[in-house]
Amino acid sequence: MSATPSKPSRSITVPDFVKAKAEGRKLSVLTAYDALWAKLLDESDVDALLVGDSLGMVVQGKETTLPVTLNEMIYHAKMVTRATQRALVIVDMPFMTYQVSPRQAISNAGRILKETGASAVKIEGGEAQAETIAALHRVEIPVMAHVGMRPQSVRKFGRHSAVQRDADQLLADAKAAEQAGAFSIVLELIPRQIAADITKQLTIPTIGIGAGPECDGQVLVTPDMLGLSGFRPKFVKQFAQLRDTIQQAVRTYSSEIRSGTFPDDSHSHH
Repeated sequence: MSATPSKPSRSITVPDFVKAKAEGRKLSVLTAYDALWAKLLDESDVDALLVGDSLGMVVQGKETTLPVTLNEMIYHAKMVTRATQRALVIVDMPFMTYQVSPRQAISNAGRILKETGASAVKIEGGEAQAETIAALHRVEIPVMAHVGMRPQSVRKFGRHSAVQRDADQLLADAKAAEQAGAFSIVLELIPRQIAADITKQLTIPTIGIGAGPECDGQVLVTPDMLGLSGFRPKFVKQFAQLRDTIQQAVRTYSSEIRSGTFPDDSHSHH
């Protein structure tokens, strides 16, 4: 008889997330885009769920995150928060929903929190977005920043796998985000030593993706780490091969239908 997952005593809050760094506790973060996956991950002891604009590629089949809209992010975030009891839910602000002005960012971030029930938003940028981060912080909207390789800047970088190596600029971006009030920061595709130096100099948690083990936590795109997407860059470890498992199950299903062995008497009503 399988065990029923225990109910969480309480949800993880932004202060809980921040405090983990001082306590030396590493943070686990995964992406979620709907209620099914949110529930599975939430019951599996993950600290935070990121409703990433990566849904543009993972769910919608697009080439970049750029076409994702605010309404689409809100739609998916509603599903995730509806199924989440324990994990901190953070929602990406999509391209051009915060870059125009701090006032635009406040309005759109406010919509996200009000309409979805999520706990925080994430925006890409450091020094360039410090004024916006500060404006959100002043109206008590928790912000996770994101420096290094920024998917919304793919037109600038030329490709999603471009490693960012300017140590001085990366540190300046991270410090600017922290000073502006960000509660955490994603470090993406940064050499290990640079990420380690940034992590050491900040008091807020760093969440790495392709940035080495010295970060205060890690984030991966869930279908990538489960072997579902077929996308496997250097920084992704596949913790399962669900693509093979699912395809074999579907082949068996189709075969049993064609041979007449499913449904049998035990799967029929009388």
